Amino acid sequence: MEKRKPSISDSEIERMVSVLLLTGVLISGAVVLAGGFLFLSRHGSEPINVSKFVGQPSIDRHAQEILRGAFSGRARSLIQLGILLLIATPIARVALSLVGFARERDGKYMLITAIVLAVLLYSLISGAAGTA
Repeated sequence: MEKRKPSISDSEIERMVSVLLLTGVLISGAVVLAGGFLFLSRHGSEPINVSKFVGQPSIDRHAQEILRGAFSGRARSLIQLGILLLIATPIARVALSLVGFARERDGKYMLITAIVLAVLLYSLISGAAGTA
């Protein structure tokens, strides 16, 4: 039986992964920066009270609420969205690697990458469920 040539090379996968990581970091940084500027423009002159700890409101702790707040122009939600994008970047990297290994028809690395992706997603989902 003749082994089929992979439809993608290792160097192409590496290039796609590096572009994904760079793009993810740049976009998340830009979103956090925009949220920070917006926050400072609205609240920069307010007095700071550090004598009492005040936790984040629920709008800044749940993904759906963060998205809703960010799209409505809420500064803190924009900052949180940037952080979520930064967290999602390495998870997207693993998912992209899985696609690349599938296109290469590399079963061993597909299995390992699928396990890593499952562990990452399980950790993310179970952590999010714990804060609800």
